[in-house]
Amino acid sequence: MQITRATDYATRVMIFLASLPPAAKAQSAAIARATEVPTSFLSKVMQRLVSAGLVASSRGSGGGFGLAVARGRITMLDILETFEGETRLNLCLTHGPSCNRKSRCPAHAVWEEAQRALVAVLRQASLEKLVQGALSRVCHSERSEESALVRRTGTADPSGSLP
Repeated sequence: MQITRATDYATRVMIFLASLPPAAKAQSAAIARATEVPTSFLSKVMQRLVSAGLVASSRGSGGGFGLAVARGRITMLDILETFEGETRLNLCLTHGPSCNRKSRCPAHAVWEEAQRALVAVLRQASLEKLVQGALSRVCHSERSEESALVRRTGTADPSGSLP
């Protein structure tokens, strides 16, 4: 089981848009550069995100793409299901008569538990949490680089000169 490239690209795009100031818009070229999504594929991804109501688009000189919903209200589950459809690990988890072995299958309960766990994790991963996590990793990385510089040179000044 693996998500499609479109879902991966859409997740990158949504995290990028969520990292922008509220109501900010980004043009396709900037989105493609920042997310490393090929421009040929980006338009398809953006169309689907706009159609799902997750992204708003506007034309003109100040136009571009931005979030249509607050970043705290969009989750990875929303993005995944926009591109992959309803999350189902196995056919037997579909509502209704999907498998005549449901009631006696020893694996059914495991599939149900695994699906509940997957959906819960993805539902808790809001874009806001992802952006905050990315920012804290960047800050931690910068602090680590500065600490290494101090250990090497005795100062946080990259030139190595002491005040």
